[in-house]
Amino acid sequence: MPAKFKDLAIDARDHQALADWWCSAFGYVRRDSLTGDERPVDWPVPIVDPTGAAPLFWVCPVPEEKTVKNRMHLDVWGNPDELVAAGATLIRAKGGDIEWHVLTDPEGNEFCVFEPRE
Repeated sequence: MPAKFKDLAIDARDHQALADWWCSAFGYVRRDSLTGDERPVDWPVPIVDPTGAAPLFWVCPVPEEKTVKNRMHLDVWGNPDELVAAGATLIRAKGGDIEWHVLTDPEGNEFCVFEPRE
C-alpha cells in the first residue's frame, strides 16, 4: 500500500471565515479549541469532529479565487435547503440523471449533498 488517507484540505481566500462555515455545516470545531493551541491567523485552520469519529479538515489560505471546477470534491449527507440557508449555493438540484444535489460552499468549492434515507 503506497498511501493511506490522512486529512482533507480545502483552499480558501478567507480561510478563517470558511473554517467557521464548515464547522457550522458539519458540527465541527476548530481543533485548537480542544487543544488550547494558538496558531497565527495566516496559518491553515484545522477543524475536527469533536467526537473524533470523522476526518480532520484543513482550511488553507490561498491568494487566488477558485476559477475552474474541482477535480475532487466532498460527498455529504445533509439537507440542501438548510445548507443554502447557511450560505451555500445550489448549482444543480437532484433529478433526472442524478440522485444528489450539487452545491458550492461560500468560496465556490463544489460538494454533493445526499439527502439521508429514512
